Amino acid sequence: MPLPKMPTKPATMLLAKDYPQAEPGKSPVRPASAKTDADLEDLISGQAVPTPKATKARKAKAANEPAPVQAVAPAEARDADAPLARGPSRKPKQGPIAPAPAARLLEPDADQPHPAKHKPVEVNVKSSTSRKADRSGTTKVFVLDTNVLMHDPTSLFRFEEHDVYLPMMTLEELDNHKKGMSEVARNARQVSRTLDALIANIDDDAIEAGIPLAKLGNKDAKGRLFFQTKLDAAPLPEGLPSGKADNQILGVVRALEEQMGGRAIVLVSKDINMRIKARALGLPAEDYFNDHVLEDTDLLYSGIVQLPDDFWTKHGKDMESWQENKNGNSATYYRMTGPLIPTLLVNQFVFMEPKNGESPFYGQVKQITGKTAVFQTLRDYSHNKNNVWGITARNREQNFALNLLMNPECDFVSLLGQAGTGKTLLALAAGLAQVLETKQYNEIIVTRVTVPVGEDIGFLPGTEEEKMSPWMGAFDDNLEVLMKGDGDAGDWGRAATQDLIRSRIKIKSLNFMRGRTFVNKFLIIDEAQNLTPKQMKTLVTRAGPGTKILCLGNIAQIDTPYLTEGSSGLTYVVDRFKGWSHGGHVTLARGERSRLADHASEVL
Repeated sequence: MPLPKMPTKPATMLLAKDYPQAEPGKSPVRPASAKTDADLEDLISGQAVPTPKATKARKAKAANEPAPVQAVAPAEARDADAPLARGPSRKPKQGPIAPAPAARLLEPDADQPHPAKHKPVEVNVKSSTSRKADRSGTTKVFVLDTNVLMHDPTSLFRFEEHDVYLPMMTLEELDNHKKGMSEVARNARQVSRTLDALIANIDDDAIEAGIPLAKLGNKDAKGRLFFQTKLDAAPLPEGLPSGKADNQILGVVRALEEQMGGRAIVLVSKDINMRIKARALGLPAEDYFNDHVLEDTDLLYSGIVQLPDDFWTKHGKDMESWQENKNGNSATYYRMTGPLIPTLLVNQFVFMEPKNGESPFYGQVKQITGKTAVFQTLRDYSHNKNNVWGITARNREQNFALNLLMNPECDFVSLLGQAGTGKTLLALAAGLAQVLETKQYNEIIVTRVTVPVGEDIGFLPGTEEEKMSPWMGAFDDNLEVLMKGDGDAGDWGRAATQDLIRSRIKIKSLNFMRGRTFVNKFLIIDEAQNLTPKQMKTLVTRAGPGTKILCLGNIAQIDTPYLTEGSSGLTYVVDRFKGWSHGGHVTLARGERSRLADHASEVL
């Protein structure tokens, strides 16, 4: 279901219209900014919703001109069970291309405290050669650059019915990068083992004719694998050094166009400069985007949905309600049936804030069976009597987050938000309360990716914990806030409290996580947006009995090279864990750090 946009201003509370408006009988839910189906198509294709004047102009133009036919994306591209969103072989949407950023600016909304700012949407544009082949229904030949194989070792099997061609220079570069313990070296060795298994028991003549990619059991790969068997590449324009690997691969693409005149030859590379050079030479080139979880991160699951004003009218006819006492807290449950229920997910938060002065409703979906759902009311952590280690929720989203963090039945929680929204503070407060007060967990384990923002400062002395301490400045800052404690305790009491807290918090490095099992631990993964999906899987699978894992991050601040908002491990787990009965996600919307930080996020 389409979900609300990431907050454009971390210092501004999300308005009610920025959340998805649930409409009975319609799935997915249309965002409030999309008034018509045409506007919804514009949002999905990456275009801004036009203003009312532009809408009238478009309707007037549509009355005089026939509407263009828009192709529907293939069903397999929308398959929820597929591990990846789509690859270069997907049929493109024949929708309008997003205009330049200047044309995307909307008129300021009177309801918004500040003019809306819209980030440019990444649109994966296919080459004209690839689009022609899609329209004619013919298969293509994808020439893979080395960085594609080292980025995704299984990319050989991601092109469906199309053929894959490997130049000899690609094999040479794989051989050059196979040594070492880095992720790139491991991927290069995995690709080499896969290629060895494919060419096993194959005659030389069969290699010339192509090797079926489905030989190893990958049924989705219906094409064939071709190797470069002749070292005669087409000449490139003068001035390009022939000894460079990229230029030799470009020569292979040009030679293939001459040899296979009737087929579409497309170069696939993660190297932007390589694609630019290819397009400048008139060669079709595309990015490899099969690793993207979502085409547009604005559609990322937020964990929150606003109920329509007529929700109780249409769903409260045969409503049942009762109270239960779980984990020492009393909660009210509602069972109701209606057309809106199938659009919701388990553990999703719902809210309704009437404008006529009635009390608001905040709830969480606990169970869905067909068109019947069970809602549970939330504990109000904004009240001081329900504070968590002295911390209370300052806004609606923080209250939702604390309900997940303090729920022992929720084993996996992901918090996403801009700087200053309180992700780390809420996680630490919940961890200390459940480790030291309720003794739900034994200790807190904190880890993060050690990716520097600027230049690396070199090797660090000391033990593992001492080496990791410079990376944990954010946790130290939050611990200072949490360890203020009671002012009447005196210096000795505060020192004893600090020693107790420090003894229950362990800082670990990601490099030594493989093979470990954490039992009854409160594991916090900070800066999770810098993790790849493979690294995220390695971390989450470390959880043993009674362990709770928290993933914190901001996908707008990715420091890892070759990782984007759509392919980040944080995006991956948010999308994969939605709807699980023991997992939850909340996108925090409002900055609560300080008025200076809020204003800086706004104007800088």
